[in-house]
Amino acid sequence: MDAAALWKRYQDWLYYHEGLGLYLDVSRMSFDDAFVEQLTPRFEQAFKAMDGLEGGAIANPDENRMVGHYWLRNPEIAPSEEIKQSITGTLSAIKDFAAKVRSGEIAPPGQSRFTDVLSVGIGGSALGPQFVSKALVEANPAIQIHFIDNTDPVGIDHTFAEIGDRLPSTLVIVISKSGGTPETRNGMIECQAAFEKAGVDFASRAVAVTGEDSKLDNVAKSEGWLTTFPMYDWIGGRTSELSAVGLLPAALQGIDIQAMLDGAKEMDEATRVHHLRQNPAALLALSWYFSGDGRGEKDMVVLPYKDSLLLFSRYLQQLVMESLGKEQDLDGNTVYQGIAVYGNKGSTDQHAYVQQLREGVPNFFATLIEVLQDRTGESVQVEPGVTSGDYLSGLLQGTRRALYENGRDSITITVPDVTPRMVGALIALYERAVSLYASVVNINAYHQPGVEAGKKAAADVLALQNQVKTALAEADAPLSLAEIAERIDASDRIENIYKIVRHLDANGRGVTIEGDPSKPDALKVSAQ
Repeated sequence: MDAAALWKRYQDWLYYHEGLGLYLDVSRMSFDDAFVEQLTPRFEQAFKAMDGLEGGAIANPDENRMVGHYWLRNPEIAPSEEIKQSITGTLSAIKDFAAKVRSGEIAPPGQSRFTDVLSVGIGGSALGPQFVSKALVEANPAIQIHFIDNTDPVGIDHTFAEIGDRLPSTLVIVISKSGGTPETRNGMIECQAAFEKAGVDFASRAVAVTGEDSKLDNVAKSEGWLTTFPMYDWIGGRTSELSAVGLLPAALQGIDIQAMLDGAKEMDEATRVHHLRQNPAALLALSWYFSGDGRGEKDMVVLPYKDSLLLFSRYLQQLVMESLGKEQDLDGNTVYQGIAVYGNKGSTDQHAYVQQLREGVPNFFATLIEVLQDRTGESVQVEPGVTSGDYLSGLLQGTRRALYENGRDSITITVPDVTPRMVGALIALYERAVSLYASVVNINAYHQPGVEAGKKAAADVLALQNQVKTALAEADAPLSLAEIAERIDASDRIENIYKIVRHLDANGRGVTIEGDPSKPDALKVSAQ
């Protein structure tokens, strides 16, 4: 396509939101008008399905749950007065609590104020707050935030080392809907142990974000924690950033959470338009469908050209992949849907893997995110008449052009700046795009049987570990792996048993292995 035709296509397909100052350019996705015409009826059905969800239709039949993250930024559309009042009451309570913590009105015993926040959660309870913190917190905040987002002991130790002697002035937020998520429970127990070791009271510095009457809710109330905030059963982890899950840590860091909600609300309104070309979320979903032939055959590479948006691709990984990665469609057909997401940031990626994107396997489409404002204040000239920001803009445009010239599709999103309002809008844009795409390909974006299967498998391994330890403790002599398996009636799980005892031995956990490590069958295992 020549330059004049490309310029015309750019203008024909450019979406601009005047209120937000956001541009969406899908002109470098190589679909044609016939393709759009073919998909239009599916999008008309998807728009109607979205209307139903927002009205309170059951979206997760496995758990008989509604899906209502959009009510969080516009309680007026909630399907009941009870839900509306709960949303507004919780938001007011978050703002009040955060203001009192930041002013020192709420302070830890023996300290003038809280200096740090330690957020304990996993998945959506960590990825959203991490992304928002990286995007919006100033360089030297009054309150530092830290995360325990895994059950890795070394990672936990590093987090406590970062906090150091400020543990007495650290506020801990434990985030778990059920209170039974193992990784979060482990993080909470590690925190309690660290506080006890330091001679610091934990309960007077702890807050829970959890479901009403959950295990965690009951623990927090029985132990006298500072306060609790609700997690609703109609909010999934990957869409929870604009609930107490994300708003509480953001508010404690001084981020304008009302502006985040307002930006999301404005984007929600834009994505309710029942017209494909005038709906930015629908344009994204259309592009995703085209690139992957409606089956996710190509990966989504997210390249934000701004350091503050570094974690956006990690946030989108869960939102997109957990929502769309499904074995079956709504009719019970095996479809193996999903879109893989990865990315880092520009122009770092141009020195990392853009070479492959341009000339390697064409198994992806790119999403470039441009921020118009370079910085607050003037920029120095790195060359006559050229700033560092000019280079960043040039590199983005150059990547877009280089990809297109070699037949690689790309989407470009341009925002004026990175502010709470704009971050809220980006979150809402992708939440809505995921919902529309799921409807178009006939899958349920709001259940995750694969995640639950992984949790059950992990619990099964830990139960097996207890059986192995018992068998070894009762044995009069060292046992082979086969003998252990026979004693606990698990002959089909010798490999699991081997990995269990190897892990216990490596950590001095009461198990000793003798023999040649390269010959597992010949090893002898005993309890210490």
